[in-house]
Amino acid sequence: MVPVMRICFVCTGNICRSPMAEQVMRERLAEAGLEDLVAVDSAGTGSWHAGDPADARAVRVLRDAGYGSEHVARQFRPDWFRSLDLVIALDQGHERALRRLARTPEEADKIRLLRSFDSDARRDDLDVPDPYYGDESGFEEVLRLCEAGCDGLLAEVRSRVG
Repeated sequence: MVPVMRICFVCTGNICRSPMAEQVMRERLAEAGLEDLVAVDSAGTGSWHAGDPADARAVRVLRDAGYGSEHVARQFRPDWFRSLDLVIALDQGHERALRRLARTPEEADKIRLLRSFDSDARRDDLDVPDPYYGDESGFEEVLRLCEAGCDGLLAEVRSRVG
């Protein structure tokens, strides 16, 4: 079946936050029976880690929580906007970088912050913090924030795909 909706999560290097969000969303879609209708992917704003797997700490935290973890990092390309319905930034820096890449107002309208879908998130604190320079507890916090954001995103997806 051809997906009717496409989502790409974006962080800095595509080895921590965005692959974690991608895996959480894949699971949420599968649980909802929507995995054939919605394609989910992730990318980074930079190419530093292109071709690398996800950070080992992210993989451990995902697996410990029952999620998949298969991943190869890549860099977001502006021409992808055409085929995407939502481009989900993990923090405001990513959001700004993506808005600079958007060539039209329609492309810019596709960009959202993940935590903007979390009804419990404070509107002045929508960033998912970068866990890269910390220990595994930072990755556990990222997973918690991704789960909350993806729960809200799933409601948005349901409204769009019926």
